[in-house]
Amino acid sequence: MENIILIAVLLLIVGLAAWYVIKAKKSGRKCIGCPDGGSCPHAKNGQCTCGNKCE
Repeated sequence: MENIILIAVLLLIVGLAAWYVIKAKKSGRKCIGCPDGGSCPHAKNGQCTCGNKCE
């Protein structure tokens, strides 16, 4: 029974993470990991740490 609960919780976490990424991409964010959708203050040479160009 514990295994079923553990699997359900893990599937919920993965599902919510996937939902967040899909929602962010549909809203036009280029760099999901950056705050404010790509206008990150830690950008180096116009690049976020995730590799996408900050605007």
